Amino acid sequence: MGKRMLTLHELNVFVEAAQAENFSAAARRLYLSQPAVSLHIRNLEQQLGVQLFQRSGRNIAISEAGRRLLPMAKDVLRQIKQLEEVMWALQGKVIGELSIACSTTVGKYILPRLVAAFRRRHSEVNVSINVMSRRAAIEWLLDRRAEIAVVSTHLQHHDLEFQPFLVDQVILIAPADHPWTDGRTVTPEMLLDEPFIMREPTAGAYDVLVKGLSACGLSVDGLQVVLTLANAEAIEMSVEAGIGVAFVSRLAAARGLALGRVVEVPVAGMALSRSIYMVRRQQGAGTPLQQAFWDFAYAPENEDIRRIAAA
Repeated sequence: MGKRMLTLHELNVFVEAAQAENFSAAARRLYLSQPAVSLHIRNLEQQLGVQLFQRSGRNIAISEAGRRLLPMAKDVLRQIKQLEEVMWALQGKVIGELSIACSTTVGKYILPRLVAAFRRRHSEVNVSINVMSRRAAIEWLLDRRAEIAVVSTHLQHHDLEFQPFLVDQVILIAPADHPWTDGRTVTPEMLLDEPFIMREPTAGAYDVLVKGLSACGLSVDGLQVVLTLANAEAIEMSVEAGIGVAFVSRLAAARGLALGRVVEVPVAGMALSRSIYMVRRQQGAGTPLQQAFWDFAYAPENEDIRRIAAA
C-alpha cells in the first residue's frame, strides 16, 4: 500500500503552528484541541520523514525543515484558495475568505460598516479584520497572511500598491467641564500649560501631532504628558474622566462628543488630518474576492461611508 497523501488540513495546521510557534495558540485559531494539533503535526512529520519542530518540554521552535516547508505550504494553500474563488467567479459568485490587516482607529470604525455593506451583496463571504500596528499590518500583507491592509502611512515598496482611501481628522478634545469648552479657539502655545493624554510614539495620530506642533514652532516634548495609552478609545474615556486633554481621531471621540461628555476645542492654525491608505500586493494576481472588495470600497455608492472620518 502506498503512502497516504498529504492533506490540505494538515498543511493548514502546520502553517498556523509554525507562524505562532505555539501549538496552543494554533489550536485556538483553528478551533481545535491542543492534542489534535499535536497529532496532525506528528502525522505530517511521519509522512515527510522529517522533524518540523524542535520540542523542549512545553516549548517548541520551528526546525530547519519546518522553515523550508513553511513558504511552500503557504503557497499551496494560497493557490488552492485562489483556484476555488476563480471557479466560483466563473459561475458569477463571490465566495471565500478575505483577511484585512488594519492599523488605524479609522479602520476599526469604517471597515466594519464597509464589510457589512459588502456582505449584504455577497452573503457567502467571510471577512476578518485584524487590528495591529502599522508595521505588523504591512508584514502581514507581504507575508500573505492578509490580502488587503489599511494603514496611515505610505511606504515605497516595489511589491505594494498604496491607494488613498480616506482622510481622518485629528481633533483636540477636553472634558465637558473644562474652561476651554466655552466656544473659544485656543492658541498652540496654550497647549503647553495643560495636562495631556498621548498615544504611543509609534501611532499615526502621534506623528500627526508632532508635525502639527512643529509647524507652529513647538515640540511635543514641551507638552505636559501625564498619561500615555495605546488605544484611542481609552484616551477618549480618560479625557471624559478629567485626567487631561488629548488629540484623537474624530471617530474615536464621536461617542463622547454625541453624549456631551467631551468637547472639541479648535486650535488656531492647527487643522490636523492624516491620509489613510488601502494597500495590496502588486505581484501575483489577486483573487476575484479581493478585487471585488477593492472595487466595492472605492465605488461612488460608498463615498458616504468614507466621508464619515472627515465629517
